Amino acid sequence: MPVIVGYVPTPVGEAALERGIHEASLRGERLVIVNASAGDAAEGDPAIATAAAVARVAGQLENAGIGHEIRQPQRAGSPADELLRIAAEDEASLIVIGLRRRSPVGKILFGSTAQEVLLNADCPVVAVKPDRHPRRGGRQPTMLPNARPSR
Repeated sequence: MPVIVGYVPTPVGEAALERGIHEASLRGERLVIVNASAGDAAEGDPAIATAAAVARVAGQLENAGIGHEIRQPQRAGSPADELLRIAAEDEASLIVIGLRRRSPVGKILFGSTAQEVLLNADCPVVAVKPDRHPRRGGRQPTMLPNARPSR
């Protein structure tokens, strides 16, 4: 049973990836990175990771010793549909997604991938936000010092 991460090449996606690595390591499970875009998205969609970004992520996972797979589905479904489909097919133990700030009007007009995943997933979902004030000279810890991982 893998940990599924919804990834986009942004600080939000990096926060999800970092937490996904942490969770996969804790659980001793493989990591499936899903980088999807709307099926009707134009070429050059910023949500789709470039070959260089995919190689960087793969290298990071290999260096961490995490078994992984990176998928970039090109289907007509929404990113939420793709995450949920892959999670169901792979019998995921957990889905990790990133959250970004949106205005209430933006949520109404454009919907929310995170909301759809949170409401429709058949397994637990962890939602993370990037740190708005990273420490100088280093990365932020993935979890609070006295936080316990969910099981």
